[in-house]
Amino acid sequence: MSLVADIEVTRGSFALSLSFSVEPGATLCVLGPNGAGKSTLLGAIAGTVPTSGSVTVGDRELLGIPVEERRVGYLFQEYLLFPHLGVLENVAFGPRVQGVARAVANARAAEWLSRLGIRELADRRPSQLSGGQAQRVALARALAGEPEVLLLDEPLAALDVEVRDEVRAELAEHLAEWGGTAIVVTHDLADARALASDILVLEGGRATQHGTLGELVLHPATAYIRRLLGAGSASE
Repeated sequence: MSLVADIEVTRGSFALSLSFSVEPGATLCVLGPNGAGKSTLLGAIAGTVPTSGSVTVGDRELLGIPVEERRVGYLFQEYLLFPHLGVLENVAFGPRVQGVARAVANARAAEWLSRLGIRELADRRPSQLSGGQAQRVALARALAGEPEVLLLDEPLAALDVEVRDEVRAELAEHLAEWGGTAIVVTHDLADARALASDILVLEGGRATQHGTLGELVLHPATAYIRRLLGAGSASE
């Protein structure tokens, strides 16, 4: 499904105003300095931030639809797994919220755990997982709801440096196999190179450049983007 957004958000003195689109099956990487509006953008699409304008996925307008009906998967930076539930129950939570019967939700959860190569973790609690395992479980939970759009907020930031490259490669593979439309917020250009088809740069609630990494390298639009490319990473 393609995603087309024309978003206006006002939160106190901060305003986010931008228009962009993501092609079906593509992954868009959102980069920007602290306070640029990256997480606000994800919240607007997910329905957790009051928003005016329009967000369409395929032929469906999302604004005004309850969160649980938007078919948007969300992988949070901290993963936010429920500590009192086992892995299988965590992954089944999304379908259950959508009204799916418990047995069907559990079967769907087990299928995603198998697809991500972590079926053996089904009975563990989040406290028994490594950072990489928790990230895979959180991804399985986001995908088990059969989303049309997947939002990933700093999906690798909580991982130790030693495992980040491995999990980044796995995440890129999983996104390619899933084949849906995704938006990834990150501060790391390595994530953008591995995961994204296009890059959207936010500064002060506005889009200052949208294009491929190669286009940004050849024609950086702002001083921030020139610094970003020179340093190899963006501030969170």
